[in-house]
Amino acid sequence: MLSKSLVIFIGVGLIAGFAFGVYLIDVKNTNQLTFVEGSSISVVTEKSDFKKGEEIKIRIVNSGTMPLIFADASYGLKITGLSGIQMYAPISAQVISNLEPGDEVEFVWDQIKNDGDAALEGLYKISVKGMDMQQNTVEKSTTITIWK
Repeated sequence: MLSKSLVIFIGVGLIAGFAFGVYLIDVKNTNQLTFVEGSSISVVTEKSDFKKGEEIKIRIVNSGTMPLIFADASYGLKITGLSGIQMYAPISAQVISNLEPGDEVEFVWDQIKNDGDAALEGLYKISVKGMDMQQNTVEKSTTITIWK
C-alpha cells in the first residue's frame, strides 16, 4: 500500500506538470498573424529560434481592415533586447509610408546591430509602431531567440 504523503506528492506533481505545460503552450504560441476588424498590425518571422549569424526575415503585415500610416520608410521597426535597449532599427528616409489592409513589407536583419557589432545569443523583441487614420497608435511585437 502506498503512503498517503506519496500519493499527495504524486498528485501535486501531476497537476503542476499539467499546469506548466498549458502555460508553455500559451507562451510559445507561434501564431503571429491574426486578421481582425479595425486597425491591426502583425510582426511575422518564419520561426522563433534562430542560429547565430542566420538572416532573420521579418514581415510587417497590416492585419486589419484600415490603412496604416508610418512616420518613415522603416515602418516603425525596432529590435531591442528584453531590457529595452535598442539594438537595431533600419536606416530609412523620413518619408510617410502607408500600408493598406492585407499588404505587407519584408525586412531582413543580418543580426548586426546599429553599432556594427554582431548580436549576441539571447532573447530579442521585434516591434513595429504606426497609426491608423484616426491617429490611434497601432503597435505589435514578437520575441525571438538567437542560439549559438
